[in-house]
Amino acid sequence: MNAEAKKRCSWAEGDPLLAEYHDEEWGEPISEDDALFERLVLEMFQAGLNWRMILQKRPAFRKAFHNFSLSRVARYNDKDVERLLNDKGIIRNRKKIEAAVKNAKVILEIRKEQGSFANYLAALDQEAEELIKEFRKRFSFMGPTIALNFFRSVGMVPATHQPGCWKA
Repeated sequence: MNAEAKKRCSWAEGDPLLAEYHDEEWGEPISEDDALFERLVLEMFQAGLNWRMILQKRPAFRKAFHNFSLSRVARYNDKDVERLLNDKGIIRNRKKIEAAVKNAKVILEIRKEQGSFANYLAALDQEAEELIKEFRKRFSFMGPTIALNFFRSVGMVPATHQPGCWKA
């Protein structure tokens, strides 16, 4: 079945960018730490905005955040935050930018404890409510919706697909 003929969730219908994300990424497990960090940051930046905008800006986010390299982002300082606040290619929100830097540091601490961010995630209680509670304790700018969307996006909590969607 070709990509155009697939029935998708309504949010991904009729938009090639959203369809590609829906079909190839959303709900698929990720085991690489920088890729998990990317998804976490994108979910944070999406808060209050639409996912299409985030996907459109994804190449600029990757450039601005050094391809979501945890070790690089964790070393960002005030000058880097100012650089990001002046980058017209991304969402220029100080709280979200500062949270991304803090969360990179948190993930590096988790790596010391668990060997990797992926190991930490795999060891968590898999109940959605418990996952959200754990994330809200450890991470900045992490409301329940952002946390739940992150867990759905990386396949830890089953993504909800609409009836008729080929992924349902």
